[in-house]
Amino acid sequence: MSGESVEVQVRPGVETDLAALTDIYNHYVLETPLTFDTAVFTPEERRPWFLSHPEDGPHRLMVAVDTGSQRILGYATSSAFRVKPAYDTSVEVSVYLAPDAGGQGVGTLLYKALFEALADEDIHRAYAGIAQPNEASTRLHERFGFRYVGTYREVGRKFGRYWDVAWYEKGL
Repeated sequence: MSGESVEVQVRPGVETDLAALTDIYNHYVLETPLTFDTAVFTPEERRPWFLSHPEDGPHRLMVAVDTGSQRILGYATSSAFRVKPAYDTSVEVSVYLAPDAGGQGVGTLLYKALFEALADEDIHRAYAGIAQPNEASTRLHERFGFRYVGTYREVGRKFGRYWDVAWYEKGL
């Protein structure tokens, strides 16, 4: 994909996206420390995650699609930050891109659409946990006005070592 000009459409996720979204996520499970999941998922196992992101409300799923090939290039979500009711006005956001879709502005398009979709929701703060090191994700979040608030040191163990997670927040 690199070097090619791609037309990208961002839209809410639909059920027929589930297999492709699962494939993208499983890449990060198997190949990177950027998610702390350690076992791959089937689309059926990811269905509850998908269903927790309806087309309205504070928990959204936005999908970037190459308009030519209809290939899914990535997705962004806003999810529950914590389960206790007082946290309801906070969301945790994330972006996952197909392995060859980075560095082309797809993450920026996804976050732009996600934050536009959330503009009328009763959300006060968005949080992002970024496993370190991840300069591309840090730059993306800072570009959207997130500010660094702290690091959980060696909070997750994967691939035989411990990883830090830097936390960022953004007022909405």
